[in-house]
Amino acid sequence: MEFFLPIVFLFISFIYSSIGLGGGSSYTALMAIIGINYQLIPTTSLTLNLVVTFIGMVNFWRSGHGRFDLVWPFLVTSIPMAYIAGSLNLPELVFQIILTGTLILVALRIYIIDSLTITYQLSMVQKWIMIVFLGAILGFVAGSVGIGGGIYLVPLIIIFGLGSTKEASAAGAMFIWANSFAGFVARYQTGAFDSKFILPLILAVLIGGFLGSYFGSVKYDARTIQRIMGGIIIFAIIFLIRGMI
Repeated sequence: MEFFLPIVFLFISFIYSSIGLGGGSSYTALMAIIGINYQLIPTTSLTLNLVVTFIGMVNFWRSGHGRFDLVWPFLVTSIPMAYIAGSLNLPELVFQIILTGTLILVALRIYIIDSLTITYQLSMVQKWIMIVFLGAILGFVAGSVGIGGGIYLVPLIIIFGLGSTKEASAAGAMFIWANSFAGFVARYQTGAFDSKFILPLILAVLIGGFLGSYFGSVKYDARTIQRIMGGIIIFAIIFLIRGMI
């Protein structure tokens, strides 16, 4: 186990960072399968998200895809909600329910939403309603289970015509980083942090995130491999549901 997680997380960070994501969904799913302490899982995923998406932000913005105007409205509600959720001491069953529901949505995102080619133009009122509620919900998810929310935000930006694919990836990286930071601060203050466990994983995702975000921001599309990674998430869903029954 000492070398298994760092190697697997390096691979995950490479794949997810190539499309502006931190990999929190797969980190969380894998740790849940292995049986890591549920209080440590969100803190670990948020920490790794911070590392991977910071590198992604730099590379995507250096390539000219960054748009702060695209992401800041979502952050207005997501950052405080991520902090509030990270401060909560959720019972294990509640954590498992939130995590299971979140992973089901991630699986739908990977296998169904990614295949959609529809676009929909929002009115100004509809746009701001979506931004306020989506930001709050994704912020809460980030703080409570460690999934930064970008995996949902990126396709929605594209579907609703708010930005291009690369601009959405850049926005996703910034969104995940900000929410992960808020959630991490809150969880760190509660003492849910194990440096000996997390440090080797940080080194692994640092390498994977740098390579993946570089190739993703320039010339690489990892959708097919991300669907393969979705298999881990589906397995985790089954594992979590069995544990709750």
